[in-house]
Amino acid sequence: MSPEAIDLAHLVARAEAVLTRVEALLPPPVPDPDWRKITAARWRKRGGRGYLQGVAHPHTIRVSDLVAVDDQRQRIDANTRQFVAGLPANNVLLTGSRGTGKSSLVKAMLARYATKGLRLIEVDKDDLVDLPDIADRVTGEPYRFVIFCDDLTFDAGEAGYKALKVMLDGSVAGGAPNVLVYATSNRRHLLPEYFSENLETRHVGEEVHPGESTEEKISLSERFGLWISFYPFSQDDYLAAVDAWLAHFGVAPAPDARAQEARTREALQWALGRGSRSGRAAWQFAKNYAGAQALKARRTR
Repeated sequence: MSPEAIDLAHLVARAEAVLTRVEALLPPPVPDPDWRKITAARWRKRGGRGYLQGVAHPHTIRVSDLVAVDDQRQRIDANTRQFVAGLPANNVLLTGSRGTGKSSLVKAMLARYATKGLRLIEVDKDDLVDLPDIADRVTGEPYRFVIFCDDLTFDAGEAGYKALKVMLDGSVAGGAPNVLVYATSNRRHLLPEYFSENLETRHVGEEVHPGESTEEKISLSERFGLWISFYPFSQDDYLAAVDAWLAHFGVAPAPDARAQEARTREALQWALGRGSRSGRAAWQFAKNYAGAQALKARRTR
């Protein structure tokens, strides 16, 4: 063996010894959740390694708790039911006004279909680049997985944007048959749009061709097969949500018309202070009201 080969073999041996020592200092890989016992998980990072962290107590929301979203509920429920049954189903983009129940509907699907094999994995926007790794981890599992991306928006050039596009369309390897993406956003097109982009529009005769950057921004949302839109609550919708959440928290109906009028006035003042008549505002008011009434009852005992 030549001196050069001996030196190279010695260098490789030293490098392997160093790597062995470094690996001994790193935390051991975190095992995946036992999906027989865990219905929801979050994708987390530790020491540069991604892992699935089981959620011991998922936020349980019943479909019946949500009001003023009947059409939206029926559409996402039908899609989820198809998915759980092993039938063709679409990735879903839920968009629209804040606090109207987008995230709650996704959580309600987990509560309804967990016993039929549905599982939920929540992924932050900054970790979307790991979507292929997440899909690979669960492809062989006998469960149906919804990857949940909440409050999703992108700035131009973000790495997660491309990873999500590949996940939705499938790469050369094809998409995982037991994985769908459910995402919520306040923006229909997920990327900010600017008036300056209209300068890229060119006119040929009477035909208008949008600029390429505008087309790119629209293209991501178009990769979701199902769009579900949410709209601001009317006052009646808001008050109906208040009543539903008060019942959820165990608050008895008002004993008479005067008490009901006072409760309604409180609920409307709460919404005015929040600057929003929404399901979220109704839920927050109901929690505050139920807690205050329970504390008052304790003091009078």
